[in-house]
Amino acid sequence: MSSQPTYQHHHQRQRIIVAGGGTGGHIFPAIAIANAIKKIHPDTEFLFVGAKGKMEMEKIPQAGFNIEGLDIAGFNRSSLLKNISLPYKLVKSFFQVGAIFKKFKPTAVIGVGGYSSFPVLRYAQSKNIPTFLHESNSFAGKSNIMLGKKATKIFTATDGMQQFFPNDKIVITGNPVRQTISNSVVQKNEAVQFFNLSVNKKTILVVGGSLGAKSINECIAQNIALFQQQQWQLIWQTGKPFYQQAKEVVKGFDNIYMSDFIAQMEYAYAAADVVVSRSGAMAVAELCLVKKPVVFVPYPFAAEDHQTANAMALVNKKAALLVNDKDVMALLMNTLTALVNNEQHQQQLIANISTLAINNADEIIANQILAAI
Repeated sequence: MSSQPTYQHHHQRQRIIVAGGGTGGHIFPAIAIANAIKKIHPDTEFLFVGAKGKMEMEKIPQAGFNIEGLDIAGFNRSSLLKNISLPYKLVKSFFQVGAIFKKFKPTAVIGVGGYSSFPVLRYAQSKNIPTFLHESNSFAGKSNIMLGKKATKIFTATDGMQQFFPNDKIVITGNPVRQTISNSVVQKNEAVQFFNLSVNKKTILVVGGSLGAKSINECIAQNIALFQQQQWQLIWQTGKPFYQQAKEVVKGFDNIYMSDFIAQMEYAYAAADVVVSRSGAMAVAELCLVKKPVVFVPYPFAAEDHQTANAMALVNKKAALLVNDKDVMALLMNTLTALVNNEQHQQQLIANISTLAINNADEIIANQILAAI
C-alpha cells in the first residue's frame, strides 16, 4: 500500500463520529486513528461519543477532541437488579444518538468497542451511513459481532477472526500503539538509571494493567526477598488499590522501584529483561513492539475471557509464556525464575514476538477508511 494515497474524489469535507471507550484499551486506539486521519485530511471534523462517567469523558478532551456523553452503562455481570434499567437506558441512548446525528450529520462512524459504540453504530447502520469497526482483542465481543454484519470494514488485531466476522470485510491491521512507545529511542542503560537502579543486574518489570492485578501483586509481595537472593531488580507498577501495602513490603530494599502508576512506560519497557503483565489488547500490542520476553497472567474476569485469548494467540506462536490467574501463587515465581535464568529461551521469545509487531496500524486503518467513504 503506497504511503501517499490520493483521494481526488473527496470534495466534501468528512465528518466522522468515533464511538466507544470505557477503558484505556479502547480510548488510545480511538485517538490514534482520529489523529492518523487528521494527518492525511486536516480538515476532517471529528466528534467522539462516549459513556457518561467513564474515562473517555476526561481523556478525549485532553487529546483535543470534542465528546458527547450518553446515559448508558454496560451489562452488569454481578447484579441482575442493575440490569433492569439497561433497556430503558438503551432506548434513551438511541434518542440521544438521534439528536447527535441530526446536529453533527456524520459522513462515517468508527466504533472501537465499549459501552457506547453499540447504539451509535446501530443507529448509523439504520441510516445507511458507512460504519467501521476496530476489534482490538483476538476474541470479539458480542456487540461487535452483531455490528459486524452490516459494517463496511472490520479492522482486527490478529488473524483467525473469520469465526466472528464476514471474511470479506476483515482487514488485519494490528492495534494502534501510543506514539511515546512506538517512537521511543530510549536505551536500556538510560532507562535503568531513570529508575535509580543498577545497570548490571537482571531487571524484571511487573505491570498489572489499568485494573491493577491483585493476584500478581500478592505473589510478588510474598516473594519479595527472592529478588534480593537472585540479585535481580524489580520495577513494579502496583495500581492504586495495592499501593499502600506494597509501600510497606518494599521498605529497606534498594533493588526495587515501586509506583502505583508509571507514566513513562517507554522507560519501563526499555529497562526490562523480562516482563510480567496482564494481557489486555494494548499491553500485548506494546510488548510486541518493544520485543520483550513476557509471562502473561490474563485478567480472568474480562468479558468473554478475551485476555486469555489474547495471550494464547502469542503462546501458540511460541512468542510468550502464560500462567493462569488461579495458579499465580503456585507457578509464577518458578516460571519467572526459569525464564530469567535461561538466556536461550529469552532469545527465542524475543525472536518470535518481534515478528508480530505492527508499527503503523493507525495509518493503515486511516487509509482504509478514507478509501472506503
